[in-house]
Amino acid sequence: MKRREFVKGFGLLAGGMVISLKLNAFDRFLNADTLKGRVTDGKKGIANAVLSDGFEVVQTNKDGYYTIKLSEKSEFLFLSTPSGYEFKVDGGSINRQYENISSINEFDFTLKKLSKDDNKHHFIIWADPQVKNKKDVEQMMATSVPDTRKVVESLGKDALVHGIGVGDLVWDNLPLFESYNKAVAEMGIPFFQCLGNHDMDYRQGGDETSDRTFKKYFGPTYYSFNRGKAHYIVLDDVRYLGTERNYDGYITEEQLAWMEKDLKFVDKNALVIVNAHIPIHNSVKNNKDFYKLLKAYKNAHVMSGHTHYNRNVIKEGVFEHNHGAVCGAWWTGPICEDGTPRGYGVYEVNGNELKWYYKGTGQERTYQISLDVEKLTGNNRVIANVWNYDPKWKIEYYLDGKLMGDMPQQKGYDPEAVRLYKGPELPASRGFAEPKSTDHLFMVHCGPEVKEVKVVATDRFGEKFVAIKNII
Repeated sequence: MKRREFVKGFGLLAGGMVISLKLNAFDRFLNADTLKGRVTDGKKGIANAVLSDGFEVVQTNKDGYYTIKLSEKSEFLFLSTPSGYEFKVDGGSINRQYENISSINEFDFTLKKLSKDDNKHHFIIWADPQVKNKKDVEQMMATSVPDTRKVVESLGKDALVHGIGVGDLVWDNLPLFESYNKAVAEMGIPFFQCLGNHDMDYRQGGDETSDRTFKKYFGPTYYSFNRGKAHYIVLDDVRYLGTERNYDGYITEEQLAWMEKDLKFVDKNALVIVNAHIPIHNSVKNNKDFYKLLKAYKNAHVMSGHTHYNRNVIKEGVFEHNHGAVCGAWWTGPICEDGTPRGYGVYEVNGNELKWYYKGTGQERTYQISLDVEKLTGNNRVIANVWNYDPKWKIEYYLDGKLMGDMPQQKGYDPEAVRLYKGPELPASRGFAEPKSTDHLFMVHCGPEVKEVKVVATDRFGEKFVAIKNII
């Protein structure tokens, strides 16, 4: 029986009784399809704060009060944390700006105002930490966590930094969400999570039940929040098809309808940052519907993972950053299958402008190129892998100190990835890892007399990165 039908039936039954009760629980039961409350800073109401149950989206009035009509499918009420306020977190870092609505019909959110302007802030994208066992967790805690913490500390004691895990937080071993949460806590920044295909419950039904465990740890699978002039959206674009590990990339109609309502409260000049696990540009079946919603926003970015390689794509005016994996090739080597070092994205927001770089775990921030020289008969082949390349980068090369011009782009396989992962016997622990073809390679041939090759890559922000290789 549906909740509203049951409540209506109970009301008819109770109508024949003489009842005089003033119990909150009784009132809550009778008003189970409506939720109300207030958003305050502890004293004053906060106007125009946006709240949602994932279906309806409402704003608070001038005094901070809201009322929302709930859907029969509602599980959570979340606050799209307004700019200028701290994120509410549990355990030091996990996002908790939501409430389970199963037992309430009134809830107040209390926010704490930030002590500094948040128009300038940073965020970090972790894609695919994907831990499967204790050994993977130990690697993550010994390498990725301290490396990220060091980056956070380098931004300054008072810097505003948050993180977003864009899925595959674990590898089908859902109790390891506990270990992931410990990793997040050690990084010491607020963290938001996306659902990945390896974060789902299998054998419990279809897509509608595949996120039960994830929700117990992290709450809703789609929601939004704000910081400065940036509006962040988290989506679940993994559709479980009912049999183990069978899924596709799809954004449900319910999510798209919610996103359309959510964006009505977002300024068209805002920086919009959408976070999801599966790449939207080529792997989400209904991505046309998604792009329609962002058509009016000229500064929109997507943060995704899933592929275990790094790729930047601009489609329908939306810049998608498909990140290399925190785990690289499933914790079996220092690089991903395309030669990108295992690592994560680091982003700086300044007003509605966005800057970024890719940080290789255990590498200096300036390490943005790998350079390989292969000796052939009569000449040498030089291959540069510039993993965070996009069309606004410039890649130049020097032979023995002489500028030769732009280095031609080449699609192919990273030489080190071939050495580490090619064939069924490599790597020994997880032989399914294989080199993947990539288009962020650059190749030239030079004569055997050349003793030194230098590659200079200039990114879209004018920053230069240099790699030098001596040919012996």
